[in-house]
Amino acid sequence: MHDYSATTATIIEQAVNLEQALPIKNKSCASKFFFQPNPTEKVCLFFHGFTAGPYQFEPLGKSLYEAGYNVLIPLQPGHGVAGNFDGDNPPPLPLEREVYLKYAISWLKIAQKLGNRVIVGGLSSGGTLAAWLTLEFTQEIEKSILFSPYLSSKNAIVDFAVEVLPIYYEWFNKDNPGNFGYNGFEVPALRLFLDMGQEILDKVKNNPSPPMFIITSESDAVVDRSDLKSLFESVIEKQQKSWYFCFDKLFDIPHTMMTELEGNNYVGLLNTVAKAYLESDITWDRVLEIGNKILQGNTFEAAVKDLNLIDKVSQDLSVMLSAMDKEVIVDFAAE
Repeated sequence: MHDYSATTATIIEQAVNLEQALPIKNKSCASKFFFQPNPTEKVCLFFHGFTAGPYQFEPLGKSLYEAGYNVLIPLQPGHGVAGNFDGDNPPPLPLEREVYLKYAISWLKIAQKLGNRVIVGGLSSGGTLAAWLTLEFTQEIEKSILFSPYLSSKNAIVDFAVEVLPIYYEWFNKDNPGNFGYNGFEVPALRLFLDMGQEILDKVKNNPSPPMFIITSESDAVVDRSDLKSLFESVIEKQQKSWYFCFDKLFDIPHTMMTELEGNNYVGLLNTVAKAYLESDITWDRVLEIGNKILQGNTFEAAVKDLNLIDKVSQDLSVMLSAMDKEVIVDFAAE
């Protein structure tokens, strides 16, 4: 108990000292930690998106903390630094992937001190980093949960620009009240994640992997969902307990899906979907079987009982199935 308390205190102290020395833009960009009084069965390590900050995972972090998890959301290298940045003075984002990889590995080791099983996750480029970590440390990670990981852009022209143009780019939504990060960036700083994403798609075809849950949205105007489906198809061949969920357009959930201020009016639903995965222990086929029984007129409870899965599923799964594209379930039943 003393060692655990000392460990959590040290994590907080070191993060505060580092971020005061930078200094950070504001408290929203500070690392977020949700520590239980004792080590936990599950520990979640989340990586925020490109040019953003830990604030993106605060709603999910609080929800999981209330469910008994330890949660770490560390500020990424070069992010959240105070300053008047523009094209002549771009923000200090790393241009070498090794900076991010060293960061991810060090936080994985820290997370392992706080509980028995580590779950990693991230949004956009943070999801790319989480996917890389998952494939590199397959024996040390229980599951991963990837929110629209950036493997490639929806627009091939954008990918081309990211690959070849050494320009400064400003976000179209830089004035969004939920954007506490940088307004723009040097394109080469994003390029390393595009390259990493393509390498992940190649690596997952032949390498082992823990189960993954990929969450995306039809209203996501940034990432190419065909690559997300390819990632899912590759990983589920090895890990049948991998899941894939895409929010329908009617929810209008954007790429920046983690907070209401960034445009998601259904953050509670997103958090429930994530918890459904983290607190269930069934294959994707079983998820679809439950959904099919519900479409046939059974209650969720009756379907779970009939399939002898009462002790293996979270009640939150019923909420996820109610929001799920019914065609996915019907297509499964027809196979």
